[in-house]
Amino acid sequence: MADDARILLLGKPGCHLCDDAREVIVKVAGELGVTWEERDITASEEDTRLYWDQIPVTFVDGVQHDFWRVDERRLRAALTA
Repeated sequence: MADDARILLLGKPGCHLCDDAREVIVKVAGELGVTWEERDITASEEDTRLYWDQIPVTFVDGVQHDFWRVDERRLRAALTA
């Protein structure tokens, strides 16, 4: 994860839930002015093993925050706490 990115989204190509999560993250991160990054779990055997059945997985400040769905209010609260 980039040193300055507060949000990390783990997903994979062709994942409609990942697309939905990305939309929420783009909105919230943009409104709050925080950085985020996305990583494809298929590029890492370890990520694939750990997160395959949970994607999309969202981390905030290095701590797992959500999986499957990203709740906008919950994400916003985690970033402003």
